[in-house]
Parts: sequence; C-alpha cells; structure tokens
Amino acid sequence: MRLTQGQLEQFDREGYLFFPGQFTPEETRTLVEAVPPLYARREAFNVREKGSDAVRTNFAAHLYSEPFARLARHPRMVQPVMDLFDEEVYMHQFKINGKMAFEGDVWQWHQDYGTWLNDDMMPTERAMNVAIFLDDVNEFNGPLMFIPGSHRKGVVDARHDLTTTSYPLWTVSNDLIAQLVERAGGKQGGIVSPKGPAGSMILFHSCLVHASTSNLSPWNRVSVYLSLCAVSNHIRRFKRPEYIAHRDFTPITMLPDDCLVRDCPVDLPWRNGMPASALVTSSDPIDQIKKAA
Repeated sequence: MRLTQGQLEQFDREGYLFFPGQFTPEETRTLVEAVPPLYARREAFNVREKGSDAVRTNFAAHLYSEPFARLARHPRMVQPVMDLFDEEVYMHQFKINGKMAFEGDVWQWHQDYGTWLNDDMMPTERAMNVAIFLDDVNEFNGPLMFIPGSHRKGVVDARHDLTTTSYPLWTVSNDLIAQLVERAGGKQGGIVSPKGPAGSMILFHSCLVHASTSNLSPWNRVSVYLSLCAVSNHIRRFKRPEYIAHRDFTPITMLPDDCLVRDCPVDLPWRNGMPASALVTSSDPIDQIKKAA
C-alpha cells in the first residue's frame, strides 16, 4: 500500500483520500464480530452517549483485543501515513466510534489537531487519522463531513465544548465554518461526505475541519480510527488518561497484509485489565515532571 504521486498531490490539495472497499468483507467481518463484547464492558475506556447506554467511543482496543491489535499494525493503514510523513509513526490514539442506530449523537465541527495541541501538547500537526468503516455508510446514518482544503488554514481558533455531548471537544465556531465552506466552494463542493461499503478507508489530515450529524436511521455507523503520529512529534503532556492519549512512542512494526484473516501473534499488554497508571494524569509538561523526579 504505497501512495502514488497523484494521491500525494490530491491529499495536499484536499486534505483527505478515500479508498472504497479497501478491506474485504472477510477482513471486515473479523472486526465487526469483535465489537459487541468490547462495547458490553463497563470500563472507563467506553464513553457512552449523553443520557444513553449506547457507546459513543471505545478507546485503546488494540491493547486488549487481538483483531484490533492486528488492525493497528496493518500496512494498508500505517504505510500511507509513513509515506506522507517520510518517518516512522506511533499510535497516538485508537478508537472505535459507535454512531449507533437512533442513538448516535453529533460530533461538532472540529480539527483533531486542535484537541491534540491544546490537551496533549503535540508540537505540530504531523499526525493524522486513518478510518475504516465497519458498517455501510450512507447519507442517512451520520456520515463524516469534511470541508475540503480547510487543513491549509492551519490551526484555527476553537473553544472547549464540555456540554454538548458526553465527550469534550475543541470546536470551531459557526461563523468560521461558514467562511471555510464558502472558500471551499459553497454549495458546489464546500462540504463533502465520503460514503461507501463496510471496509472502506479514509485518510485525513489532522487540521482538516470535519463533523458528523446524529444518526436517526435504523442503521449503525461504526468506524475505527487510528490516530498516527510521527515519532519525533510525540506529545509533551499526559493531561488525559493513557487510554485516550497513548504514552508509548515506540514506532509501529507492521504485520503482513493478510494479518486479519490468519493467525499473527500480537502483544496485548492490557489483556488482563488496564493498569492503574493509565488513569494518572498531569497538567505539567513531561520534561518538567522528569526534572522534578
């Protein structure tokens, strides 16, 4: 899985790449079948929707679930990011977002890097998301919406929204969204929404402004997100629990391309439970903590 020159240029221009049907039905089924047991667990790493028992986000499954540990090392997801950064990457965040039928709430307009900068002190935007659809995504079940080219604006002003949903987010104002959409083409392409079958994959820039509406349809829209960061760009603060923002900056070692459909041994450090240290946080930068120690 290597990006072509045309794809590199398209990513630079639009801020995302879409690969319909990137994973086969057999590969995707392995992941889909692993989700219900994860969502059933009563753990801190399962964030539920506001006023609902439906899971909004499951964090860090690659540390305790074998199928997702394999996905976290899959060359179809990791290699393209390494091509773009020309550097090895580590896992900054791993989540399975469950926009469940009738209950999946909105994700407000935001940049991922805005949160990574403000909360985690990530130095630059040399990190990005790779997403894979575990369900078919259509116009009715709350698909992602992107503002093409908005990543070229760099980091924009954002406010910390602690009340709209069950998960705090650094969100972009409506006025700025309107400006960005108009600049991107207004009603003629100012907002795009990649849709496709389960197994499709999206690669998108950490400064690309995006959102999704609530899911009022009878169809789930579950997706997996690998947030991959250049090793040299690792976070400088552990303000959030480790299951949200990871603290192991070891470069990812990729598995064979068929790792989802055959036995490939993987390490599961949280197989027997999340360590208490994962919940320890600090507002101080890492280097200050090390000096104090």
